[in-house]
Amino acid sequence: MSAISVGQATLLGIVEGLTEFLPISSTGHLKITEGLLGIEVDDKAVVGFTAVIQVGAIAAVLVYFFADIRRFATAWGRGLADPAARQNHDYTFTWWVIYATIPVVGVGLAAKSLIDGPLASLWVVAASLVAGSALMWFADQYGRHKRGEDDIALPDAMVVGTSQILALLFPGFSRSGATISTGLIRDLDRVAATRLSFFLSIPALTGAGLYELKDAVGGGVSVLPLAVGTLVSFAVAYASIAWLLKYVARHNFNAFIVYRIAVAVALAGLLATGAINS
Repeated sequence: MSAISVGQATLLGIVEGLTEFLPISSTGHLKITEGLLGIEVDDKAVVGFTAVIQVGAIAAVLVYFFADIRRFATAWGRGLADPAARQNHDYTFTWWVIYATIPVVGVGLAAKSLIDGPLASLWVVAASLVAGSALMWFADQYGRHKRGEDDIALPDAMVVGTSQILALLFPGFSRSGATISTGLIRDLDRVAATRLSFFLSIPALTGAGLYELKDAVGGGVSVLPLAVGTLVSFAVAYASIAWLLKYVARHNFNAFIVYRIAVAVALAGLLATGAINS
């Protein structure tokens, strides 16, 4: 029998699609939803399921940014074949994304038992929501927002890419929140920081989903719930990406910060009263 039903998979797919790229923590919201549904958040099959449906959200990025990705891939291919083409910024940018993914992959493999075990607690989610909010507030207030996408360099990509470790270790911190905030601290403008966050998400989350696939299927989640959750997350994530890029062009992140803190307080209250298990 599947550890997750089709109905639960649909709901979790909606949550994943809505929250993967908004700076409010998809992992945190998925764990909260799973807790409210009575699903064991630290079950290997459930952890695997949540990683797999992230691939649907990543597919939305691939579709939405197809023209950019095709441009990067073309420049990268030309650069591999022709040394003269390696001066193209798109060629070097593609390598930077690859390099910037290495730290989070290394930590993910080394700390997997902690990530799937003690750090999967909903108490960690509540604390991380608050900590991530503090980082977002600091970045939005003190970043100078003066550098665009063409100004991104290797140090920017490495620092922003490495910040993904915060969300990996502390569910609730938010991968997009950590990367966008770090980009702002590096003085990128909001749109440039957000687009860089999207591009860095592709290798990191795709790799995580493929790696966890064996645990999701082998642990008791049938193919149908996996497929439904992934397709739903794709559709909802695509709409979320389009909305977020328009939003950050005109607004700061205060609304997200207030929302995160409200969720953290509500979650802490539910845990303290025993309404949901940690």
